[in-house]
Amino acid sequence: MASHRRPKQPSRARVTVLTAAAATAVALSAQVSAHAAPAKPNKDEVKAQVDKLLDEQEQAAERYNGAKERADQLRKQADQLQDQVARGQGQMTELASGLAAVAGQEYRSGGIDPSMQLMLSTNPDGYLAQASSFEQAASTQADTLKSLKDQQRRLDQQKQEAATVLAELDRSTQALNDAKNDVQAKLKEAQQLLSQLSAADRAAVMGDKASRSDSRYDLANLPAPSGYAAAAVAAAMSKRGSAYVWGATGPSTFDCSGLMVWAYAKAGVSLPRTSQSQASVGTNVGTNIANAQPGDLVIYHSDAHHVGMYIGNGLVVHAPHTGDVVKVMAADAMPIKTIRRV
Repeated sequence: MASHRRPKQPSRARVTVLTAAAATAVALSAQVSAHAAPAKPNKDEVKAQVDKLLDEQEQAAERYNGAKERADQLRKQADQLQDQVARGQGQMTELASGLAAVAGQEYRSGGIDPSMQLMLSTNPDGYLAQASSFEQAASTQADTLKSLKDQQRRLDQQKQEAATVLAELDRSTQALNDAKNDVQAKLKEAQQLLSQLSAADRAAVMGDKASRSDSRYDLANLPAPSGYAAAAVAAAMSKRGSAYVWGATGPSTFDCSGLMVWAYAKAGVSLPRTSQSQASVGTNVGTNIANAQPGDLVIYHSDAHHVGMYIGNGLVVHAPHTGDVVKVMAADAMPIKTIRRV
């Protein structure tokens, strides 16, 4: 007769273990899924991060411009000092050769005092004339020795100045390289962010940032500038549509301060290279754009890392940032630090 045994029920402990294992498996699966397919940032998030990175890149670019300007100045100064040292060394050699000739003559004469040689001369009538010549020679020798000592002091000073300038040049070159690396790192990070977007979203983000048209502004009725400001404004406006390239001063690509330098150079006016230095040129007009005149430099942000040129009617022309072009914008689109009349 068949036996009907009741199936053995799992123990409570086994049920607990199975439940815990299942929960663990579910959690691990969720973690693997999260790592395998991280959520991509949306277009607005990327745009905000890219905006921040490009702003930081522009700050680094202005640091680069300042370091490069200083390095160029120091390199020129070092070259001049090294030329002076070389000339001074040549003069030292010449003076030393003159003294060596005198010393050789004294050695050949047996080291006898010249006045004693004159008194022992067989020609007493020529004594007075020869004595005068001896005094002149002795005076010349003393002057030569003094000149040699003075030249040695000058040479030592020039060598020290050259060493100081070269040491500063090394520091400036390091700052230049650091700023350059910083710029490149910011641009690389921005590009990596953009690469996470679809082609359409990437085009939309860069289209928002780099509209190549400023036709929404009325540029037909701008006030006429006067003096060299007229030439500067005309030069800057002629470059609308030219690409922003950090470190560039024209004639076909520009960064923000480079555009100002190039435009004012066309008017015969030399400006310092960086926006920070440009923030102290000319006359301070304050921060109220209502007081600005065409040709004024409008410096932006608390650290003065951006600059544009006022063209009238509440507008400036500027080179915005990487990926954009020289164009017109509202003068109060960014916080104004100072307005400078060149």
